[in-house]
Amino acid sequence: MSRYGVALAFPIWLMLVCQSGCCLVDSITAASGFSHVHDYINKSSWDQDYCERKRKVSHFGGWRLSTEKFTATLPIDHIQENYIREVRDVIFSFVYPTPFKSRVLLVAVSKEVLEDILDLDMSISDSEDFIQLVTGAKIALGSLPLAHRYGGHQFGSWAGQLGDGRAHLIGVYTNRFGDSWELQLKGSGRTPYSRNGDGRAVLHSSVREFLGSEAMHYLGIPTSRAASLVVSDDDVWRDRFYNGNVKKERGAIVLRVAKSWFRIGSLEILAHSGELDLLRMLLDHIIDEHFPSIDMNDSNRYLAFFSRVVSETAGLIALWMSVGFAHGVCNTDNFSLLAITIDYGPFGFMDSYDPDFVPNTSDDERRYKIGNQANVGLFNLNKLLQALNPLLAPRQKQLASQILGEYPEQYYKRFTELFKAKLGLLGDNEDDKYLIAFLLKLMEDTKADFTMTFRELSEISEDQLKSISIPKEFWALQDVAKHKLFSSWVVLYLLRLKRNPGDSDSKRSKRMTSINPRYVLRNWMAESAAQKAERNDFSEVHLLQQVLQHPFQRQAMAERAGYAQRPPAWAKYIKVSCSS
Repeated sequence: MSRYGVALAFPIWLMLVCQSGCCLVDSITAASGFSHVHDYINKSSWDQDYCERKRKVSHFGGWRLSTEKFTATLPIDHIQENYIREVRDVIFSFVYPTPFKSRVLLVAVSKEVLEDILDLDMSISDSEDFIQLVTGAKIALGSLPLAHRYGGHQFGSWAGQLGDGRAHLIGVYTNRFGDSWELQLKGSGRTPYSRNGDGRAVLHSSVREFLGSEAMHYLGIPTSRAASLVVSDDDVWRDRFYNGNVKKERGAIVLRVAKSWFRIGSLEILAHSGELDLLRMLLDHIIDEHFPSIDMNDSNRYLAFFSRVVSETAGLIALWMSVGFAHGVCNTDNFSLLAITIDYGPFGFMDSYDPDFVPNTSDDERRYKIGNQANVGLFNLNKLLQALNPLLAPRQKQLASQILGEYPEQYYKRFTELFKAKLGLLGDNEDDKYLIAFLLKLMEDTKADFTMTFRELSEISEDQLKSISIPKEFWALQDVAKHKLFSSWVVLYLLRLKRNPGDSDSKRSKRMTSINPRYVLRNWMAESAAQKAERNDFSEVHLLQQVLQHPFQRQAMAERAGYAQRPPAWAKYIKVSCSS
């Protein structure tokens, strides 16, 4: 073909590319040998966003979910009746969600999840088909709803079979970028794994889950995402604080998405039941699907897998600590094998810095206090190692124990890196760990606000710190400044800042404000939004959703709402438990 023929044909290629995904431009360029393809695009009046818009669908006609990657490779429960039972020799049970009987209202939807992950135009959220999908009333063509069988250690003790007791995996979606996402409904009815539960979630906890997972994402923490939240008029009865006070609440469902919902407990249940062939099958499936850098033909692939989980879990918990996040229920069945934050229950962001902070009032022994999360991570990873041990040779077991032994160092290294960045420190200095620990001790003694102390250190000038003249608007720093040793810390801090190569006050401030959030989802904010939602006022859910999408930027609407001010007095009386 002549060069003129190529030029004439090129716009047709572009249309084909747009119909099948913009990512194919590179492959077409390479296959055709035409190095000028991208130059043509750059020089033309081609709308760069056209492909993206074309891929966002406003109806479900050409949109597909599938569970084939599970049903084709992993055993499914042959009993299809939906009743509570012990299940063996399978990974999933086939079970349909239970639709609500009453009217359903759409409370909130994530535009980013719909458009950037699921290729759906926001307008589709107004459709009846969308409501039926996100409530489980209709299952997408080509998909089978599944409930996952897993076990776990809960509060330190083996709890046996657990599983998706109120969740249904409704399918896997592969988007225009080639990324696969697993869609799961939470609160969608009973399954064989419901034990004594009703399979439902209530609006109060669902508001927290929707806002919590989205807030963590925008803070840069690996997490599952929330696509939508719906509420019904169906009655759900809950003893929220296990005190005998059973109250009527409204049923709700969150459509949440993740790259994988497999957790440590997914492997534990198989090891505990002696289902070793199935354990090997599931482990190979997980590695093949989610750890592409690991060679499936490598006899040490399980060691490589374990090493990745150990290091990434250490990094995840360090990230939690850097934003003052306490998961609340760090059981092995709530710890992802991909080291993402999943299963938002009685979580909480610290207000006053307190290593003993426990967001879960059900945790009487304070096992999952924020200061113990790293230790619990080690406990959980040890349980993962115990589950893997039957598949390991003697020498591999020794190496796996050495890998686990490296966890504390990996955690503290990442923790130190994060807190050095929060303080604006560049380079390495042997006294940095002391400087961090010194500040945290001052904050603990003065009960200073965790989030705003670091944020205000980002915003205050070095001259203001030097004079120990803390302006009124820096209320959290004023609290820390009451400590008799604060001035000593400031001297050390300012001396350390002078050692930052090529730095300036403005550069430091810009750097620190980009990683120290001004807004986090405090318990009192989530509580206020949930209480209003129970009265069908979803305004604060929407406000928080907008604010938490930009946690590092000062926002007028957030300032008016008092989201960066001292928490109200009633905030300390908020209670959250596992049944919330």
